[in-house]
Amino acid sequence: MAFVTTAEVCDANQELIRSGQLRALQPIFQIYGRRQIFSGPVVTVKVFEDNGLIRQFLEEKGNGRVLVVDGGGSLRCAILGGNPVVQAQNNGWAGIIVNGCIRDVDEINGCDIGVRALASHPLKASKKGLGEQRVPLNIAGTRICDGEWLYADTDGILVSQIELSV
Repeated sequence: MAFVTTAEVCDANQELIRSGQLRALQPIFQIYGRRQIFSGPVVTVKVFEDNGLIRQFLEEKGNGRVLVVDGGGSLRCAILGGNPVVQAQNNGWAGIIVNGCIRDVDEINGCDIGVRALASHPLKASKKGLGEQRVPLNIAGTRICDGEWLYADTDGILVSQIELSV
């Protein structure tokens, strides 16, 4: 998709919004990383105060995908830090959405990848590898499924059942 803002996508796709095929996440996320605009097919992970599965996914080739992590909205520790984000950047991930906290903000802000998270927190998560992969998530008032498309910019985050061309 050529650069088109999320606002323009919404304006041009009112029928998709009415039908629920195009959804906007509630504006609860902070913007991190150098790439403020990103999009790609979604990969979902559900964890709670554990980042083992997150790290496992980011070790794979990203091929322009977006990892969407439901961390249960926990504000008690960071489930994503600088090292995995550098690895994600190097492996070709377009972005990471975290319904939880991150840490190593300065390092993440130096990476050419898009990251959205609720906040930063200095305490690290456990690494037991507990959680679920490729399951439907409910984040920021929106259902997000593995394989859907995510579009993010400074106006917000959209999820679509289909790849959009505007």
